[in-house]
Amino acid sequence: MEKMAHFLSFKTPGKIRLKPEWFPVFLIIAFGFFLRIFKVRDYILFLGDEGRDALVVYGILHGDLTLLGPTSSVGGFFLGPIYYYMMAPFMILSNFDPVGPAIMVVLFGLATIYLVYRIGYEFFGRGAGLIASFLYAISPIVIAYSRSSWNPNVFPFFTISSLYILYKAISRNKLRLFVLAGILMGINLQIHYLATFVGAIMFFYVLFSTLSFRADTIANLLKRYLSLFFGFLIGFSPFIAFELRHQFANSQNIIRFIFNSEETGAGQLFFANIQHVFARLFPGLIFSYPDFSKFSKFDPFILQLWLNLAIFIGLVSTIFFIIQFLKSVKTGNKKYEYSLIFAWMALGIGLFGLYNKSIYDYYLGFLFPVPFLLVGLLFSEITKILNKPGKVFVALALFGLFFLNLKFTPIAYLGNRQVDQVKMISHFILSKTEGKPFNFALITGGNSDHAYRYFMKLAGRDPVVIKGLDVDPQRKSATDQLFIVCETIPCYPLGYSLWEVAGFGRAEIVREWDVSVLKVYKLVHYEGE
Repeated sequence: MEKMAHFLSFKTPGKIRLKPEWFPVFLIIAFGFFLRIFKVRDYILFLGDEGRDALVVYGILHGDLTLLGPTSSVGGFFLGPIYYYMMAPFMILSNFDPVGPAIMVVLFGLATIYLVYRIGYEFFGRGAGLIASFLYAISPIVIAYSRSSWNPNVFPFFTISSLYILYKAISRNKLRLFVLAGILMGINLQIHYLATFVGAIMFFYVLFSTLSFRADTIANLLKRYLSLFFGFLIGFSPFIAFELRHQFANSQNIIRFIFNSEETGAGQLFFANIQHVFARLFPGLIFSYPDFSKFSKFDPFILQLWLNLAIFIGLVSTIFFIIQFLKSVKTGNKKYEYSLIFAWMALGIGLFGLYNKSIYDYYLGFLFPVPFLLVGLLFSEITKILNKPGKVFVALALFGLFFLNLKFTPIAYLGNRQVDQVKMISHFILSKTEGKPFNFALITGGNSDHAYRYFMKLAGRDPVVIKGLDVDPQRKSATDQLFIVCETIPCYPLGYSLWEVAGFGRAEIVREWDVSVLKVYKLVHYEGE
């Protein structure tokens, strides 16, 4: 009731009215919703990973339950299955259209906008919350990862929700909230393996807050850790169940990845990684600074000026926050709030120094809210310290950032319409099979054929999978026709080494079509002269 009263007023009996101060929040969320939902079908990514997920969820909804989730991008291990089960209701609601799970991700993105506001408001004041959530809502990178179905795209939500609940648990000293934070953390680790960084943040935040601020006993610290761990076991239980049934095969791969892999451990990339992460967080997320692949589109002088301004604001925001954090340690004012953001920022960025592979923007999902909160704090304090000049400066800065971000927002460009294209090509192939069994292959530079197979499954016409000679010595799985989609042009399908092609045997091309921007080939077995 206390929270509800914060949102609502009851001036007239029987009538509920929203408090006027919440109008800006709803406007920000509504605008964020528009930027994410506008022609969402045209902008959905639907490639191999998305097609794989759709096929698994289709199987789940038809009785083929699983305790195994997507494979990680490195390390050779699997994640938990929670994302598949999150997709399932939206698949049903959309009648198995891939737009359903994409809308689910949009909704998680809107919830994240609200949580950015909530944390900014409770930690630093209403102005900081509004500024942080506004900038988060319009950030092109954040939007791009808030409108397609892919497990890393809900990483920001489960990170910010688990940390916010943990803050509530510590500030209120409620063990049941520690359990809830642990459940969210268990779900988060099923979403992406870099949630291990979030686990480290939570561990040290509990330690620092309990021992330094509350002067509680070791027994109380253990209660908090045990409650957190108990909740984690609940949230992570599907993965644990799979491990118990399969002799902890995944866990062994994870341990090997952490301790024996060239991809982890301190090395020459330590400071370079930290610098890279900082550059993507502030210039990239807030100032829409392009990545290296797009530099050729801009004048070098503009790029340098753009980068320098973004880094300057990022450094000032960070330094200002650290000063405020040190004050909170000394005075005890806002101690839980500042220590959480500090642990989130310092450990989140610092741990990337131990990661010796390429760092992509979606790896940073658990850090996405941090730069917005820091800039929100800086700008709100400028309005307080400098009064009217400060308000003018902040208004102009936000105005400029608004138009800069809108210029590069995803909906400023034509959508790729991948879903419709993949569906159209799949149905085109089915129309050429004459209702007979067929094999299928995709020749591509870095994709997989799951998206095409998904639409073929929906049509009730699965291609026959060619099996190896040890399983199919009579080669019954090699049908009389093989259809190949070429996403790389020029394409030479005859003699291609891919098993789906090579396993068909010696073949010849009997038909070829230009379908959209791709090539489709029909091959049959070579009969000779």
